[in-house]
Amino acid sequence: QIAESRLAVDQARLLGLRAAWMIDTVGARAASAEISAVKAVAPRVACEVIDRAIQVHGALGVSDDVPLAAMYVHARAMRILGGPDEVHLRAVARRELKPHLS
Repeated sequence: QIAESRLAVDQARLLGLRAAWMIDTVGARAASAEISAVKAVAPRVACEVIDRAIQVHGALGVSDDVPLAAMYVHARAMRILGGPDEVHLRAVARRELKPHLS
């Protein structure tokens, strides 16, 4: 579980770094699909990693004795507050399809 979480966090982090690099080099407008990808992936990864930690902790993971339940609530809210995942995924899909529709 720890290895899966480490891999997922590293993938999300690299996606974020790529989006930041693109913003710096070509501007936010040209990097909009990468920005949308990060906004969809990062909160999803956070939820998955926290969920794994809750699973490892068992019933303790959903108690107030450890902060995992509160962390999960916050991470899940981020999937909505940053814009629903579907909106971000649609932006990524549009960029992928654009060359094939012209």
